[in-house]
Amino acid sequence: MADSKEMFKLKNIVLGLPKETSDEAILRCGKMLVDGGYAGQEYVEGMLARDHSFSCGIGNFIAIPHGEKEYKQYVQSAGIVVLVYPDAIDWHGVPVNLVIGIAARGEEHLDILGNVVDNIDSGDDVLKLVTKNSREAIYDMFCGGSGGRSGDGR
Repeated sequence: MADSKEMFKLKNIVLGLPKETSDEAILRCGKMLVDGGYAGQEYVEGMLARDHSFSCGIGNFIAIPHGEKEYKQYVQSAGIVVLVYPDAIDWHGVPVNLVIGIAARGEEHLDILGNVVDNIDSGDDVLKLVTKNSREAIYDMFCGGSGGRSGDGR
């Protein structure tokens, strides 16, 4: 399993974003994944294709864009980025405040997503997290409250 400190860094969280379309949010996630060395540009096309064929909005104000299976070959290493929208964006008719972009070939990211599921029981929990406007709170929640931030991840 990939080291969560390499997969998810504090600098991979962007707070206070203005409203934009779901495609723009996916492109923003994709650019961060590419710039972070997690994936090649082709993977971003796979993220858009996945959302267009089956929405990545999962309810509770969360969307989890990721690439379709045939694009996983463009993943260089597992990575997660998080975008926070104080004013919900429209994700194919579903309001979304928290966008979790993923680049993964296998199941490397599941521990982090498990922490998210364990700590967010409702949309109210997401809205409280968004309202905190804290990269550290999001990072700690995603990493199971470990607080073990990587020095190069800031």
